[in-house]
Amino acid sequence: MLSLIFIGIRLEQQFGFSTLSVPFCSGSVLSSLFIQRSISVAASGALFGLLGLMLSELLTNWTIYTNKATALITLTIIIVINLAMGILPHVDNFAHIGGFLTDFLLGFVLLLRPQFGWVGRKHLPAGARVTSKHKAYQYLFLVIAMVLLIAGFTVGLVMLFRGENGHDHCSWCHYLSCVPTSKWHCGN
Repeated sequence: MLSLIFIGIRLEQQFGFSTLSVPFCSGSVLSSLFIQRSISVAASGALFGLLGLMLSELLTNWTIYTNKATALITLTIIIVINLAMGILPHVDNFAHIGGFLTDFLLGFVLLLRPQFGWVGRKHLPAGARVTSKHKAYQYLFLVIAMVLLIAGFTVGLVMLFRGENGHDHCSWCHYLSCVPTSKWHCGN
Protein backbone atom coordinates (compact mmCIF):
# COMPACT_ATOMS: atom_id res chain seq x y z
CA MET A 1 0.00 0.00 0.00
CA LEU A 2 2.90 2.35 0.69
CA SER A 3 4.19 1.76 -2.82
CA LEU A 4 0.78 2.64 -4.23
CA ILE A 5 0.80 5.86 -2.24
CA PHE A 6 4.33 6.95 -3.15
CA ILE A 7 4.20 5.99 -6.83
CA GLY A 8 0.58 7.09 -7.22
CA ILE A 9 1.18 10.51 -5.67
CA ARG A 10 4.17 11.14 -7.96
CA LEU A 11 2.22 10.23 -11.09
CA GLU A 12 -0.94 12.02 -9.97
CA GLN A 13 0.98 15.25 -9.33
CA GLN A 14 2.43 15.12 -12.83
CA PHE A 15 -0.61 13.95 -14.81
CA GLY A 16 -3.70 14.56 -12.70
CA PHE A 17 -6.33 12.42 -11.00
CA SER A 18 -8.52 11.91 -14.05
CA THR A 19 -5.65 10.48 -16.11
CA LEU A 20 -4.65 8.00 -13.42
CA SER A 21 -8.15 6.82 -12.59
CA VAL A 22 -8.51 5.02 -15.95
CA PRO A 23 -5.90 2.24 -15.62
CA PHE A 24 -6.66 0.82 -12.15
CA CYS A 25 -8.69 -2.30 -13.09
CA SER A 26 -6.50 -3.58 -15.89
CA GLY A 27 -5.03 -6.74 -14.31
CA SER A 28 -8.41 -8.33 -13.73
CA VAL A 29 -9.00 -9.72 -17.23
CA LEU A 30 -5.77 -11.73 -17.42
CA SER A 31 -6.23 -12.96 -13.86
CA SER A 32 -9.79 -14.07 -14.64
CA LEU A 33 -8.63 -16.01 -17.70
CA PHE A 34 -6.00 -18.02 -15.85
CA ILE A 35 -7.27 -18.29 -12.28
CA GLN A 36 -10.91 -19.24 -12.64
CA ARG A 37 -11.54 -21.31 -9.52
CA SER A 38 -10.20 -18.78 -7.04
CA ILE A 39 -11.00 -15.26 -6.00
CA SER A 40 -8.14 -12.81 -6.14
CA VAL A 41 -8.41 -9.51 -4.34
CA ALA A 42 -5.39 -7.28 -3.84
CA ALA A 43 -3.87 -3.95 -4.71
CA SER A 44 -0.80 -5.52 -6.30
CA GLY A 45 -2.29 -5.52 -9.81
CA ALA A 46 -2.79 -1.77 -9.46
CA LEU A 47 0.76 -1.38 -8.12
CA PHE A 48 2.17 -3.19 -11.14
CA GLY A 49 -0.07 -1.01 -13.28
CA LEU A 50 1.58 2.06 -11.79
CA LEU A 51 5.02 0.55 -12.44
CA GLY A 52 3.98 -0.05 -16.06
CA LEU A 53 2.76 3.54 -16.32
CA MET A 54 6.07 4.79 -14.93
CA LEU A 55 8.08 2.73 -17.41
CA SER A 56 6.06 3.84 -20.43
CA GLU A 57 6.17 7.45 -19.21
CA LEU A 58 9.96 7.21 -18.95
CA LEU A 59 10.24 5.79 -22.48
CA THR A 60 7.69 8.19 -23.99
CA ASN A 61 9.19 11.32 -22.45
CA TRP A 62 12.79 10.12 -22.68
CA THR A 63 14.21 13.48 -23.75
CA ILE A 64 12.98 15.22 -20.60
CA TYR A 65 14.96 13.10 -18.11
CA THR A 66 18.57 13.79 -17.16
CA ASN A 67 19.47 10.45 -15.51
CA LYS A 68 17.81 8.22 -18.08
CA ALA A 69 19.89 5.08 -17.59
CA THR A 70 19.69 5.23 -13.81
CA ALA A 71 15.92 5.64 -13.85
CA LEU A 72 15.49 2.81 -16.37
CA ILE A 73 17.77 0.39 -14.51
CA THR A 74 16.20 1.15 -11.11
CA LEU A 75 12.67 0.73 -12.40
CA THR A 76 13.57 -2.49 -14.24
CA ILE A 77 15.16 -3.99 -11.11
CA ILE A 78 12.07 -3.15 -9.02
CA ILE A 79 9.77 -4.73 -11.63
CA VAL A 80 11.85 -7.91 -12.01
CA ILE A 81 12.19 -8.46 -8.24
CA ASN A 82 8.46 -8.01 -7.69
CA LEU A 83 7.54 -10.30 -10.60
CA ALA A 84 9.94 -12.93 -9.26
CA MET A 85 8.19 -12.79 -5.88
CA GLY A 86 4.96 -13.51 -7.75
CA ILE A 87 6.00 -17.09 -8.49
CA LEU A 88 5.41 -18.00 -4.84
CA PRO A 89 2.23 -19.98 -4.19
CA HIS A 90 -1.01 -18.09 -3.51
CA VAL A 91 0.21 -14.93 -5.25
CA ASP A 92 -1.79 -13.86 -8.29
CA ASN A 93 1.05 -13.05 -10.67
CA PHE A 94 -1.42 -12.96 -13.56
CA ALA A 95 -2.95 -9.81 -12.04
CA HIS A 96 0.58 -8.41 -11.73
CA ILE A 97 1.45 -9.19 -15.35
CA GLY A 98 -1.94 -8.06 -16.66
CA GLY A 99 -1.80 -4.80 -14.71
CA PHE A 100 1.77 -4.14 -15.82
CA LEU A 101 1.27 -4.89 -19.52
CA THR A 102 -2.04 -3.07 -19.85
CA ASP A 103 -0.93 0.03 -18.01
CA PHE A 104 2.43 -0.02 -19.78
CA LEU A 105 0.51 0.30 -23.04
CA LEU A 106 -1.97 2.79 -21.58
CA GLY A 107 0.94 4.97 -20.51
CA PHE A 108 1.91 5.53 -24.15
CA VAL A 109 -1.64 6.76 -24.77
CA LEU A 110 -2.35 8.76 -21.62
CA LEU A 111 1.00 10.15 -20.46
CA LEU A 112 2.35 12.10 -23.42
CA ARG A 113 4.05 15.36 -22.52
CA PRO A 114 4.76 18.20 -24.91
CA GLN A 115 8.41 18.75 -25.73
CA PHE A 116 10.27 21.76 -24.32
CA GLY A 117 10.15 23.77 -27.53
CA TRP A 118 6.37 23.49 -27.67
CA VAL A 119 5.87 24.61 -24.08
CA GLY A 120 7.98 27.74 -24.55
CA ARG A 121 6.43 28.75 -27.91
CA LYS A 122 4.46 31.65 -26.39
CA HIS A 123 7.67 33.51 -25.65
CA LEU A 124 9.19 33.13 -29.11
CA PRO A 125 9.45 36.11 -31.46
CA ALA A 126 6.91 36.33 -34.30
CA GLY A 127 8.50 34.38 -37.22
CA ALA A 128 10.53 31.94 -35.14
CA ARG A 129 10.42 28.28 -36.04
CA VAL A 130 8.01 26.37 -33.80
CA THR A 131 8.84 22.80 -32.97
CA SER A 132 6.28 20.01 -33.09
CA LYS A 133 4.28 19.40 -29.93
CA HIS A 134 5.37 15.73 -29.76
CA LYS A 135 8.24 13.73 -31.24
CA ALA A 136 7.59 11.22 -34.02
CA TYR A 137 8.49 8.26 -31.80
CA GLN A 138 5.81 9.37 -29.30
CA TYR A 139 3.15 9.16 -32.00
CA LEU A 140 4.50 5.76 -33.11
CA PHE A 141 4.33 4.43 -29.52
CA LEU A 142 0.78 5.79 -29.22
CA VAL A 143 -0.48 4.05 -32.38
CA ILE A 144 1.20 0.71 -31.59
CA ALA A 145 -0.09 0.80 -27.99
CA MET A 146 -3.66 1.56 -29.10
CA VAL A 147 -3.65 -1.34 -31.58
CA LEU A 148 -2.25 -3.76 -28.99
CA LEU A 149 -4.68 -2.58 -26.29
CA ILE A 150 -7.73 -2.93 -28.50
CA ALA A 151 -6.63 -6.33 -29.82
CA GLY A 152 -5.65 -7.61 -26.37
CA PHE A 153 -8.82 -6.54 -24.62
CA THR A 154 -10.98 -7.83 -27.47
CA VAL A 155 -9.36 -11.27 -27.45
CA GLY A 156 -9.27 -11.40 -23.64
CA LEU A 157 -12.89 -10.42 -23.18
CA VAL A 158 -14.13 -12.75 -25.91
CA MET A 159 -12.25 -15.63 -24.28
CA LEU A 160 -13.55 -14.64 -20.85
CA PHE A 161 -17.20 -14.43 -21.93
CA ARG A 162 -16.91 -17.78 -23.73
CA GLY A 163 -15.70 -19.30 -20.47
CA GLU A 164 -12.37 -20.41 -21.88
CA ASN A 165 -9.46 -21.23 -19.62
CA GLY A 166 -6.23 -19.45 -20.50
CA HIS A 167 -4.20 -22.55 -19.64
CA ASP A 168 -5.85 -24.40 -22.55
CA HIS A 169 -4.06 -22.01 -24.93
CA CYS A 170 -0.78 -21.74 -23.05
CA SER A 171 0.65 -24.92 -21.56
CA TRP A 172 3.56 -23.22 -19.76
CA CYS A 173 1.71 -20.18 -18.38
CA HIS A 174 1.05 -21.84 -15.02
CA TYR A 175 4.76 -21.30 -14.28
CA LEU A 176 4.19 -17.54 -14.41
CA SER A 177 2.12 -17.73 -11.24
CA CYS A 178 3.78 -20.55 -9.30
CA VAL A 179 6.91 -22.64 -9.75
CA PRO A 180 6.81 -25.91 -7.79
CA THR A 181 9.83 -26.74 -5.64
CA SER A 182 10.65 -29.27 -2.95
CA LYS A 183 9.32 -26.76 -0.38
CA TRP A 184 5.86 -26.19 -1.91
CA HIS A 185 3.44 -27.50 -4.49
CA CYS A 186 1.35 -25.34 -6.74
CA GLY A 187 -1.95 -27.19 -7.03
CA ASN A 188 -4.42 -26.31 -9.76
